Amino acid sequence: MSGTQLLDATGIAKNFGAVRALTDASLCVSEGEIVALMGANGAGKSTFVKIITGALRPDTGMVLIRGKEARVGSPAEARRSGLVPVYQEPSLIPDLHVADNLRLTDTPVDPFMRWVGELGVADLALSDMIGDLPLATLRILDLARALASEPDVLLLDEMTAALPTDLVERVLKVTREQADKGMGVIYVSHRFSEISELCDRASVLRDGKTVGDLKIESGVEQRAVELMLGQKLDLGAREVIETHAGKGETPRIRVRELAIAPKVSNITFDLFPGEVLGVVALEGQGQDELFECLAGFVPPSSGAIEVNGKSAGFRHPADAIAAGVKFVPGDRAEALLAQRSVRENIALPFSARIGNWGNLKLRRERDRVAHAIERLQIDTRAQGEVQRLSGGNQQKVTIGRWLATGVETLLLFDPTRGIDVRTKRQIYPLVRELAQQGASVLFYTSELEEIALACDRAVVIFNGRVVDVIDAADADDQTLLHAAYGLSAQEGAA
Repeated sequence: MSGTQLLDATGIAKNFGAVRALTDASLCVSEGEIVALMGANGAGKSTFVKIITGALRPDTGMVLIRGKEARVGSPAEARRSGLVPVYQEPSLIPDLHVADNLRLTDTPVDPFMRWVGELGVADLALSDMIGDLPLATLRILDLARALASEPDVLLLDEMTAALPTDLVERVLKVTREQADKGMGVIYVSHRFSEISELCDRASVLRDGKTVGDLKIESGVEQRAVELMLGQKLDLGAREVIETHAGKGETPRIRVRELAIAPKVSNITFDLFPGEVLGVVALEGQGQDELFECLAGFVPPSSGAIEVNGKSAGFRHPADAIAAGVKFVPGDRAEALLAQRSVRENIALPFSARIGNWGNLKLRRERDRVAHAIERLQIDTRAQGEVQRLSGGNQQKVTIGRWLATGVETLLLFDPTRGIDVRTKRQIYPLVRELAQQGASVLFYTSELEEIALACDRAVVIFNGRVVDVIDAADADDQTLLHAAYGLSAQEGAA
């Protein structure tokens, strides 16, 4: 350790209902030290960060700042205690001017403007509207605001995501200089190159528990990957179901040099009939924007999308649905009518079709809804309101909605996140059967082992680009995680 201990978080645990987000997480930072906080998706990093910065309260454990217990109940209290976070998403109010945002956090103007210049942003006016500024500028403003408050401990959560190379270099330089002056830094990043260049130590989380503390030295990447993987929960063997996916066919979806501001810069791949194509990416690498674009929620900045050989310029999710492209989002709340019944939620696409208004063909609807419920074994005991169902059953409802209407192309975004193993084992063979029947499935998962269990191939996205294409037979966790961290030498397109 470099000096006086500034932060010591020990034995932190946090449950959300039956979900154990953290079981025993610990982290300490001393004066002049930069500590990387690492972990695969779902390891508990976000919950841990929110606890030590005051956004969440732990169920058990203790946070000490300069040796004294800190009972911070909000980021504002954490800031007053000397611990200042810069979150992955800008914490600035878009409908206010820069000056108004500074007043909300009592940030002194002169130091803020000095740091803005030091970090490489020119021509900023206090009268600028936050909503008119690009994302990269907002990230810099958040950091400048944090530095202007002269923190004892600075927490940077994926600070360099969406920043151009010149600004990344400025951020790393300023961070190192401030640490050399005695500030402690917690650095959350998926970029091994930055961690190796900047950090002194790395603390690794796995399944809500701190499993290792590593000195940054040669070979640390391999050791960190091993710690992040650990022993995985057995999700069962893949059910072998042959599909008729073939590259001689017209792709169901063809994506060429797709860019979506600000995170996606160059994504190219083909998704064939009868294929389950996995998408592997760590948080914030552009996978969210890719799925939202293909589902019609956001337009591309450039590049081309074809569906069944025809150019697709979706202006609305209804356009994508009409073209046979159906989306299951990662957040179930976005897809469900929480206070409506299971049957109403599954039948929603039937009543949404204008041509069915006044004539809902109720028998056909009832039969298809009943088949979906039976096929997915959805628990309907609480069918009066879908919000009363377990998370696994809610997810089955979101998938069952499209199963009832027929599936040609299905976009599944982390469909098994937060659900039990039994339900996962129901979803994998369902996805394989859909492919066997000729459907195409684009399957993003934050759990690497699911690629081998459900997919034929996987595209790996890093920093908004496709950096590798891996056959499911070769998709072991270590290979995927290395590629997801940008360590793969191969770069290409599917």
